[in-house]
Amino acid sequence: MANPALNIALNRVEALPSVVLRYKSAVSAAMRKSLADDTLPVYEMLRYSIGWADLNGVRAEAAEGKALRPTLCLFACEATGGSVSKALPAAVALELIHNFSLIHDDIQDRDETRHHRPTLWAVWGEPKALVAGNILRVIADMSLWRLIESGLSHQESLNATGLLTDAYLKMIEGQYLDLSYESRPDIGMRDYLEMIAKKTGALIRCALNLGAMIGTRDTRTVQAFRDCGRSLGLVFQVRDDVLGIWGQEQATGKPVGADIRRKKNSLPVVYAMSRAKGKDKDTLQDIYRRPTVGDDDVTTALNIMDKVKTREFAYSLAQEHRDRAIESVAGIELAPGAVEDLKELAEFLLAREH
Repeated sequence: MANPALNIALNRVEALPSVVLRYKSAVSAAMRKSLADDTLPVYEMLRYSIGWADLNGVRAEAAEGKALRPTLCLFACEATGGSVSKALPAAVALELIHNFSLIHDDIQDRDETRHHRPTLWAVWGEPKALVAGNILRVIADMSLWRLIESGLSHQESLNATGLLTDAYLKMIEGQYLDLSYESRPDIGMRDYLEMIAKKTGALIRCALNLGAMIGTRDTRTVQAFRDCGRSLGLVFQVRDDVLGIWGQEQATGKPVGADIRRKKNSLPVVYAMSRAKGKDKDTLQDIYRRPTVGDDDVTTALNIMDKVKTREFAYSLAQEHRDRAIESVAGIELAPGAVEDLKELAEFLLAREH
């Protein structure tokens, strides 16, 4: 039987939550400032990658990312009684680290487009793209130095730096696991959950943890936001995995079944492998053992996923963790409107189209 809520979520026209729009201009301005004075060509590459310039270096207002991680950081800071200005250096660092990871991920995944534009390595080659990504990571570290200027003590700034450094180490470990799982038919749900807790969950969890840590010294509140981030990270990645299989090309820039063609062990594949029986299970495993996956293979895999109701399972799992994220802050004293903002953010992550 069709699930009306699922159909609504899959077909909803995307609109950014008001809380994202609230912080977007402050994050964008601070990020631009962090790259404003550098004239080497590699910095033009970075401005292009982030969406501030075209291929010729001409400043342009291309599609920037959603700035989710800095939004979560600034939201958590304000929700717990802090100010945006105090957490802004940490928010910028989070977004720069995220962009660094995208540059390297595109090389590793051989993705030639992102946001409907050629990726950095596809234009300038792998060596220069690797260097550009590394520079962005260093600039992110340097952004954290400004936490003292924003009002944090030396110890608080050191704690924040350690938290972010640990988070992006876990993110890189998760990327390694993701790459090592490709083409393997023996990956189970425990393996998958461990991987996404690192690859995607670490930075999202860190964003809320950092923001709350800057906003308050109450350890119970900080722990609540850390738990909230853990659940929101899972919601984000499950939805990402759904889009990697069933996302519409005009929204994602990738064809339906893109992750199947790459033989990625995303949630839909791991779940289908565990639920399919007999010939269907053998067929799925055979597809993932092949050197290349063709159109007919993608269609076959999608049909098997439909049989075992993979999309319904993924949506139900994401719903469960959306609810857990909201429940994490129940009983915590927050700024007016903060719970409503969190609900809007969680719902957006559950239903986003790209």
